[in-house]
Amino acid sequence: MHEMRKKYLSGVRSLVVKLGTQLLSDSQKRLDSAFLTQMAGQVMVLRRRGIRVTVVSSGAVGSGLRVLNLSSRPTDLATLQAVAAVGQPQLMHAWAHAFESHGASVAQLLLTREDIDDRRRFLNIRNTINAVHELGAVPIINENDTISTDEMTRITFGDNDILAGMVAHATQADLLVLLTVVDGLLDESSQSVRVVPSIEEARKLVRKEKSTLGKGGMDSKLMAAHMVTCGGDAMVVANGRDRDVLPRLLEGEVLGTLFLPAENRLSSRTRWISSVRPKGTIHVDAGAVTALVEKGKSLLPAGVTKVEGEFEHGDCVAVCSPTGDIIARGLSNYDADQVRQIEGRKSAEVRQLLGEAAYAELVHRDNMVIEGK
Repeated sequence: MHEMRKKYLSGVRSLVVKLGTQLLSDSQKRLDSAFLTQMAGQVMVLRRRGIRVTVVSSGAVGSGLRVLNLSSRPTDLATLQAVAAVGQPQLMHAWAHAFESHGASVAQLLLTREDIDDRRRFLNIRNTINAVHELGAVPIINENDTISTDEMTRITFGDNDILAGMVAHATQADLLVLLTVVDGLLDESSQSVRVVPSIEEARKLVRKEKSTLGKGGMDSKLMAAHMVTCGGDAMVVANGRDRDVLPRLLEGEVLGTLFLPAENRLSSRTRWISSVRPKGTIHVDAGAVTALVEKGKSLLPAGVTKVEGEFEHGDCVAVCSPTGDIIARGLSNYDADQVRQIEGRKSAEVRQLLGEAAYAELVHRDNMVIEGK
C-alpha cells in the first residue's frame, strides 16, 4: 500500500487542496484561525519542496453567520448572498494573517460556474493562477457566492468539491486533495477505504448525510473524483485535522482514500468539455450511437432525431441515445435553430440548405468526449 501511494503521489509537482466549511470551523462553529495558520505552514513546507499549491477554501457563509450572530443558514438567496458578502472579507483576512506569519502573501480569486463554462474565461483563470504563483503568492479560491445565479441552497459546486476539481483541470494539477473531517470514504462498517480503483464501486458506499455548515457530501466528492481521475490524475480525500496531513500524503503515508487515475490522460481541452454544463441536448438514433461509441466517428446531422434547448455555434451540447442516456458531450458546429433545420438530413442536403455555412460534422470527434471512456 505504501509503495502504491509513493507511485502516484511522490512525483506530484502541482496540487489543488480544498478545505470545507466544517473543517475550517472550531467547536463553537467559528472560523478556526489557529488551524488556518497550521495549514498555511503545511502549504509552505510543500512550496519549499518546489510544489505549487492552489487552495480552494469554503467558509464565506459560515464566517458571515458568525459576524452577524445568525444561528442558521438563511434560506432565501438574497440574504444568503449578503451573508457571504459579509463573511468573504473575514475569511480572506484570516488566510492572509495565516500566511503572513509564514512570510507569504495570498491572492483572492472568486469564481462562478459561468466562469468555468466559458472557455475563454476558463483559460484566463489558468493564466491568472499561474501568474499568482510566479509572483510568489498563494492563490485562495472560493465560489463567488455573492453574485452566483445558481441556487446556493442546492449543490452548485458541492461545497467547492466540484469547483476544486475544475480548478485542478484549469491549473493542470497532478493531484487534487479534498480535506474534510472524516478519514476518507467509509464502507458499510464505517471503516476507511484506502484505495478506490473504480468510481462506480465507490458510489455504492456513499452516505447522504451532510454537515450543518457545508453544502456538499461524499457524493459531490465522488463527482470531483470522476472528473479528475478520468482526466488521468489522482485524488485523495483525507482528514484535514490529521497532523501534517499534506506533507505526509506526498511522502506516501497511507492516509485517507486514494482515487486512482485512469490509464489514459486526457488533454486539457477534452477535460474541459467533459466538465462543463451542456447548453442543449441532441438526441440521436441507434446507428449514431454505434458510430460514436463503438467506431469513434463524428456526429453527423443524419443521425439526429430531436433537439432540445437553445445554444450557439461552439457551445457544449449533450448527446443522448434513444433511451435518453447521455452518451457523449461535444462542441456543436451549429446553433440550435440550424440543427433543427438539418436534423436527419444527409450531407448533400445539408450543403444545399446551408451553402457555405455547412459543416460535414455536427460535432467533430476531436471536440467530443464519450461518457465513461
